[in-house]
Amino acid sequence: MSVHLLLSAGRGPRECAWALGRLLRRLEADAARHGLATRRVQTVSGDRRDTYRSVLVQICGAGAEPFAASWTGTLCWQAASPYRASAGRKNWYVIAHPCQLDIPATSFTEADVEIMACRTGGPGGQHRNKVSTAVRATHRPSGLVVVVDTERRFSLNRRTAIELLRQRVERGDEAARQAATTARWRIHDDLVRGNPIRVERP
Repeated sequence: MSVHLLLSAGRGPRECAWALGRLLRRLEADAARHGLATRRVQTVSGDRRDTYRSVLVQICGAGAEPFAASWTGTLCWQAASPYRASAGRKNWYVIAHPCQLDIPATSFTEADVEIMACRTGGPGGQHRNKVSTAVRATHRPSGLVVVVDTERRFSLNRRTAIELLRQRVERGDEAARQAATTARWRIHDDLVRGNPIRVERP
């Protein structure tokens, strides 16, 4: 079992990036106590050493999913600012949210395509209207359907239909990957200050 958890300081001040670094180490230590392995897949550093604007952590092992859930939401690091002695605040917030890193590609094989011959419509002469040369092709795993009647031969329409389905499946996979990337970026703006699910202290 593997889960990816994105931790983000959002648009908060540098103290939030500092808090993220401390919370990250706390999370990693907590995971180790639960017999889970962690790996920092991607990091965006802050402007000071050991500070982060965001970190993508992979959590592996039995129980990774409920463990990640226990760290999902608004996290608070409660400590005085190390940068501004005059800062009255002691609560620095970070958002943690599971995210999908890799979208598996949809496998495409001709065996998954159901081909049906059908009558073609429109102009084309008496032969074209009487013979079932058009093709209705269905990609069973995705439910995508295309109808092709551009050629007068069934075999050519069949070939075109399969290629069209292949292209649509690939476009669907690309759209899913872009949506996952957009969702990860939105997490950075989802930080809600207050009501943390965890409050950690030095």
